[in-house]
Amino acid sequence: MKAIFAASSGLNPDDWIAPLQNALPEVEFYNWTPDGPSVGAEIAIVWQPPVDLFEREPGLQAVFNLGAGVDALLRLPGLRKNVAIVRLEDGGMAVQMAEYAIYALIRASRQFAEYQRLQAQEQWLPQPDIRRADWSVGVMGMGVMGKRVAQAIASLGYPVAGWARSGKQVPGIDNYAGSGHFDAFLKRTRVLVNTLPLTPETTGILNRQTLGLLQPGAHLINMARGEHLVEEDLLALLDNGHMHGATLDVFQQEPLPAGHAFWKHPNITVTPHIAGATLLEEAVSQVSEKIRQFLRGESVTGLVLRERGY
Repeated sequence: MKAIFAASSGLNPDDWIAPLQNALPEVEFYNWTPDGPSVGAEIAIVWQPPVDLFEREPGLQAVFNLGAGVDALLRLPGLRKNVAIVRLEDGGMAVQMAEYAIYALIRASRQFAEYQRLQAQEQWLPQPDIRRADWSVGVMGMGVMGKRVAQAIASLGYPVAGWARSGKQVPGIDNYAGSGHFDAFLKRTRVLVNTLPLTPETTGILNRQTLGLLQPGAHLINMARGEHLVEEDLLALLDNGHMHGATLDVFQQEPLPAGHAFWKHPNITVTPHIAGATLLEEAVSQVSEKIRQFLRGESVTGLVLRERGY
């Protein structure tokens, strides 16, 4: 019987082993612990695995990540180039991220934050009606998550564009691709939604120069990685009035430290990395099917390409 182990420093593997074992009765699952013996398995299911995992398990042939982002995984020592890495492509996250982006967009465009302030002052003061044409939305990243976000927002009548490194054509929105079209994408955007994977090329991509190209009164929605954003540059653009607000779910340091300027900034909304949680039932279904395909020697979607970082 094929052996598979689960390893995580951020989740309790016991929560995943039982449902995965039920979904894949033809294999045997183990809980990998840093102080335990080497399991000797060829396949691992991981989420934020211990740093010495790959050095202690040299026989691994494939790693299935319980999340869409693999930037931290790729930085671990001992990860050999011939080890296949397969990421979760949705796991219930895409619809949550669409909801999060829509909430942040509507809170800004419909001026609900202002109504909350007026309520505290007991003021009955209707604000000007919305013109959706004034709230052009740009979504960075056209993978499974970004595509779902862009199409959901477009269904509400907002003008939406998507930008990706490759030339993906997403129906129902304006499509921009590559570095040569990045500035044009930013200049037509007032509300910028980031769903990009974190790579060396995208680290710090949200900075004074790029955010400064957004339309006046811009709003940033970042639910990808905190390292995408140069935090000091965002604060400067908010303070000089070019940007009107930001809704941030991810940060360079998590949990966000006490005393950080984001906590009490009047135009920043902070949430604790909850925009797209991995849902157990959906993730188990997807991962178990990917493992079954891998064991049969079939092609598996979500295979990470090391040279691009996702």
